Amino acid sequence: MSLADDRLIVALDVQNALAGLELARTLGDAVSFYKIGLGMLTGGGLALANELKQEHGKRIFLDMKFFDISATVAAAVRGIAQFDLDFLTVHGDPHVVRAARDGAGGSDLKILAVTVLTSLDRADLDEGLMQPGDLVDLTLERAARAFVAGADGVIASPHEARAIRALPEAAGKLIVTPGVRPAGAEAGDQKRIATPRAALQAGADHVVIGRPIWQADDPRAAARAALQDMALV
Repeated sequence: MSLADDRLIVALDVQNALAGLELARTLGDAVSFYKIGLGMLTGGGLALANELKQEHGKRIFLDMKFFDISATVAAAVRGIAQFDLDFLTVHGDPHVVRAARDGAGGSDLKILAVTVLTSLDRADLDEGLMQPGDLVDLTLERAARAFVAGADGVIASPHEARAIRALPEAAGKLIVTPGVRPAGAEAGDQKRIATPRAALQAGADHVVIGRPIWQADDPRAAARAALQDMALV
């Protein structure tokens, strides 16, 4: 029997597809859902996504964070949709979300909108000339607008998950939280973090964990520790 819980998504932020496949083999039946991001793209990420999906029966979250003119986003998503993957990220700007929704067509691919990256704080937004305002308020507004534009869900930090879940527009939508760290793990470059249990209690449907698992001396034990924490919710 599988030990896996689909609420846990392990980020394969390793150097190439061979290392990603080796990690997936190490984790075995403890993990059923993997995230493959931009850092892996030039290292065989799409090939790895297809192998894990088609040959190993894993679910795949492709974290590309597309952002471009509408026609380009739609074309890129249309290409991804043919691979029968599960989640795809785009930036949460409404024109991008609408284009991605169009590109996904009638496929089962879920479009997840990025609200505010979990590595950013208000000072970072100021530096990038983003409008003034409380970070949580901005995240909520971006989430609501993305839902209205057709997003199946959003990417948001655990700190905003509860407030997003309370939005009328969030009914039936997914909340996926990166920036999740098991108790005692280092924050790394993430600034708005929580434990797996806390993220789920706040309303997240899925939690994404990367370095605390793949950098561990025993990645399978680290994954199982996260799953035990999640099992309490």
